[in-house]
Amino acid sequence: MVANLQGVNRVMKVIAAHLDDLKSVSPWGAPVLFVKKKDGSLRLCINYQQLNKVTIKNKYPLPRVDDLFDQLQGTQCFSKIDLHPGHHQLKIKQEDVPKTAFYTRYRHDEFLVMSFEITNALTAFMDMMNWVFKSYLNDFVVVFIDDILVYSRSKEEHEHLRIVF
Repeated sequence: MVANLQGVNRVMKVIAAHLDDLKSVSPWGAPVLFVKKKDGSLRLCINYQQLNKVTIKNKYPLPRVDDLFDQLQGTQCFSKIDLHPGHHQLKIKQEDVPKTAFYTRYRHDEFLVMSFEITNALTAFMDMMNWVFKSYLNDFVVVFIDDILVYSRSKEEHEHLRIVF
């Protein structure tokens, strides 16, 4: 039990940078549970089911896999950039911050950035990344959720990677 509490404290310290420093007085509050990962560490899971029920869903489309394969025809060089957890880069509108409230045994906190469990987090992030890379989409960049694939027909042409970075 002590080991579990130490693990919970470690996880809470990691996410503290994404939380509001002020004490939450939000009427919202999602329960938290910690799930053990394969490596034995703990993962924070916030049950935002009630918030997600009343959230208007972002219907941003995922790319179709067959379209992606068509786009990659004739390419030989690939670099994948994993932006996980990129959604933590998206700030939440100030008026929506109280809706992100969650509670643990001793605290009631609010996120200042998108949490993975919020229904529109991944689609909002993907939409933003497509906007950032709009000049390169269909030429040498594919955005899929929180991954960026840079592709080229040859190693020499793979200088595209420098543009993305």
